[in-house]
Amino acid sequence: MAKQSNQVQLTTNYSLFTSLDGNRNVNRLHVKRLKESMKSDYLFTVIIVNEKMEIIDGQHRYEACKQLQLPIRYIVLDGYGLKEVQILNQNSKNWNADDYLNGYCDLGNKHYLAYRDFKNKYGLGHNECQLLLAGKHVKGIGKEFSLGTFKVTQYRKACEYADKILMIKEFYPGWKRRSFVYAMIRLLGRENFDFDYFKSKLENQPNLLHDCTSVDQYIMHIEEVYNYRNRNKVSLRY
Repeated sequence: MAKQSNQVQLTTNYSLFTSLDGNRNVNRLHVKRLKESMKSDYLFTVIIVNEKMEIIDGQHRYEACKQLQLPIRYIVLDGYGLKEVQILNQNSKNWNADDYLNGYCDLGNKHYLAYRDFKNKYGLGHNECQLLLAGKHVKGIGKEFSLGTFKVTQYRKACEYADKILMIKEFYPGWKRRSFVYAMIRLLGRENFDFDYFKSKLENQPNLLHDCTSVDQYIMHIEEVYNYRNRNKVSLRY
């Protein structure tokens, strides 16, 4: 166990340091760029570790120094953990959704593990996955995801909807567009929308769908496709 120190310490014993569970994965491209920079100018820089010698800030610099066999300068700060990692990274290179996802998966969070399986299976964007899996669309859902409080509440229903959306891929290249996915989620929840009937329309006329700029425009467009050559018109907009 290391003691907290306000002094910068120097070492070439790279085995002293360990990675922190939940920290984002090392970006090889970033390490490569750091190495190229350090080869020409190894400027003064420090990494921050906690009392367990887990790297809180500077894991890319650590990896670059280790590969180049350069001495590492470090400061020990007692009690630092994943929360401090995220704060420090937000002040430098912001975490993206993949960083948070991998971090909470590394910590064994069952909701994020299920989320990752779902996203890898269907290839949809993070906003779309969060809406499908949480069953709600609110402004705070992104914050919930970053804080580790995101909950998967309807996995089976999400898979059911995603399976149907995936079927559209054969007929429409833009099937993964956010506005289209949002429109389909809204329509799949309506009793007067028959997905099989809609799919049969696309099978007969596979080029009917085209890109739209908003969810409402997609719903209007899908309504047109749905009612194409149909005597009994159905309103899907309300």
